[in-house]
Amino acid sequence: MYIQLLFIQFNFFCNIFFFLLIRIKFTNMKKYITTLILLFFVSIYSNSQSFRPLDKSPMDLIEFSSSDGEKAVRVLYSRPQLKGRNFSSLVPNGKLWRTGANESTEITFYKPASMNNVKIEKGSYTLYTIPNENEWTIIINKATHTWGAYRYNKKDDVLRFNVPAKKSDNLIEALSMVFESSSGGGNLVLGWSDKIVKIPFKI
Repeated sequence: MYIQLLFIQFNFFCNIFFFLLIRIKFTNMKKYITTLILLFFVSIYSNSQSFRPLDKSPMDLIEFSSSDGEKAVRVLYSRPQLKGRNFSSLVPNGKLWRTGANESTEITFYKPASMNNVKIEKGSYTLYTIPNENEWTIIINKATHTWGAYRYNKKDDVLRFNVPAKKSDNLIEALSMVFESSSGGGNLVLGWSDKIVKIPFKI
C-alpha cells in the first residue's frame, strides 16, 4: 500500500515537472525543480507519520457537580479490561490496587468534602483500594502522579475506610466508574467483572 502511494506521488510530480518544462523557460527551471523536489519529500514525510494505537487500558474521566451546579469532584482513571481473564487474577484479594491501570487513579475535589466523617481539603489525591470478597478498603492518599502502587506510602494517607462489595447482575468487561447523587453529596460507584462498590462522600 505504501509503495503504491509513493508511485502515485512520483507520477504526479513527474507530470507537473514535464508541464512546467514545456511552459517555462529553461533558464528559470533550476529553482522550480528544487521546489518540486522539496515538495515531493515533504509529501512523503507527511504521509509516513504514524500514531500509537488505542491504549489497552484507555483513560477516562468523570465529573460530579454539587447542588449549586458547580463542578465538585473529578476522577481520572484508566480502564483495564477482562479479555477472558478473571478479576482475582488481575487484582488479588488483600492486595493494594491502583484502582485502574497505568498511572494510579486520581480524584480531585474542587470543594471541601468528607468521606466517612473525615474532612478532605480541596485538591488532588490518589485513590487506592484493597479489594476483598465482601468489602473493599478505600484509601485517599496525598501523593499524586504515581505509577501503579509501587511507591505507595501509608504515611501519605488522608483516610482509609471499608465499604461493602456487592455482586453485579451482569459481567462488566472494562473497569467503569460513575457518580450518583445522594443527600448532601454523592457516591462514586466502581464496577468491574462481577463487583460493584459504592464510595460515599459529602460536599
